[in-house]
Amino acid sequence: MTVVAVHRPNVYASRLGRGALGFVVLLAAVVAGTCIGETPIPLTTVAQVLANKLLGAGYPLDPIDTGIIWNYRLPRAIVAACCGTGLAISGVVLQSLLRNALADPYLLGISAGASTGAVTVTIAGLGAGAVSMSLGAFIGALLAFLLVAGLAKAAGGGVSLQGTGQIVLAGIAGSQLFNALTSFIITKSANAEQARGIMFWLLGNLSGARWPDVWLAVPIALLGLLATIWYARALDAFAFGADQAAALGIPVRTTQVVLIGVTALVTAVMVSIVGSIGFVGLVIPHAARFLVGVRHGRLGPATAIIGAVFLIAADVLSRTIIPGQVLPIGVITALVGAPIFALILLRGRRTR
Repeated sequence: MTVVAVHRPNVYASRLGRGALGFVVLLAAVVAGTCIGETPIPLTTVAQVLANKLLGAGYPLDPIDTGIIWNYRLPRAIVAACCGTGLAISGVVLQSLLRNALADPYLLGISAGASTGAVTVTIAGLGAGAVSMSLGAFIGALLAFLLVAGLAKAAGGGVSLQGTGQIVLAGIAGSQLFNALTSFIITKSANAEQARGIMFWLLGNLSGARWPDVWLAVPIALLGLLATIWYARALDAFAFGADQAAALGIPVRTTQVVLIGVTALVTAVMVSIVGSIGFVGLVIPHAARFLVGVRHGRLGPATAIIGAVFLIAADVLSRTIIPGQVLPIGVITALVGAPIFALILLRGRRTR
């Protein structure tokens, strides 16, 4: 009993310390994303703008600097953090449920389905204004996953999807199908100006992120993180297979439905705000496992922080790598993610 009494405070202190460190790193990333851009803004100016807006400090500042920081860069950095968190958490959940190191919303076609749903609502006018862009993206994401899962299960002869390669192959086919549907809808229903805007958005674009997007992205990202923490024990159990998870008392079907629904919702909302961004859900969970191990109680929060910092850094790079131009953020994540994807494939081949 004495050992337990001494050990518990140490465990809680360690968790509190890791949480505080993660919060400081995330805060520093958001501030850096606000300072760095096409035109660098000093940290003192950013601090004074935040003091004026949040505390009513009354520092005399240039209204242009205030507008750039408060109305453009700060919400953009926060949305980037939420998007990175949501997509990375979705990758953790899918990789655990499917026991597949290559599972993520982009490769499984969920992002493509969400894009199709969002474009169907906004461009084709499905729902006559009664269906929001995020709801359309959610419906598209769910349909995409159901189609991919059904195709993979049929290709595998009806066996479980866990640990099989069919789900990734089916995801690639599903992505191509939904990308083709998206292109068809844009070509048929959009004018030239709308088509240019949509195509740029589909590659990942944070330029339009504003405070209303923050109020939508933050709770959805927190929902994904909290769901991962709440189901951490179940996700740990799924590492041994669905049958073993059931033997450990995990309600397998309910857990799968809830977590797949949360994953589809998080992916859909992030896609509806910033477009389809690939490889975040694939790369970040592997980096987090390398740092903190495979237990989801630690893996979930670590993935969320790393994903947020990674996408903020990618957004900063997309604005500064070519002077006077802004690259789609999906280009940056693909340049980083594609080589790591290849390394994962080669590592998997060596371990077989």
